[in-house]
Amino acid sequence: MRRPDGAGTPLDEQVPVLIVRDRYRLTGDAVLSDLTARSIGAELMPMLGPDALLCTDTSRAYRVIARHTGIRHEPVNLAAGERVRQRVFHIQNVNAYDSRLKQWMRRFNGVATRYLDSYLGWRRMLERLHDNLNPQAILLNAR
Repeated sequence: MRRPDGAGTPLDEQVPVLIVRDRYRLTGDAVLSDLTARSIGAELMPMLGPDALLCTDTSRAYRVIARHTGIRHEPVNLAAGERVRQRVFHIQNVNAYDSRLKQWMRRFNGVATRYLDSYLGWRRMLERLHDNLNPQAILLNAR
């Protein structure tokens, strides 16, 4: 199935990726097998501290994860035009990172799923090093 506008990767060929980002710009990501609460939760929970507050879109999976784990959850209803809740809760850090990630990946004209995790790590490193991008910093930050 192609996107409604006929452009881009067909929806049934896209691989879901979870992006986790905090206010300090620390970033985590994971390639998901699907978008179920079980798959998302298995990758998400190890990235969160016990006192974390989860700000997400209104996807049902996040609500299920929060309920099962007891973590505080603040959903932001983007479809209703909500960008910030209570002047504090938002997902703009994740959305901005996601936009930069997608723009950066376009240059590769598609990435094989088996290499996707490596590309995500490469992008995290580029974001982390930003202005200090040099061979020594890359070697010291390689995982």
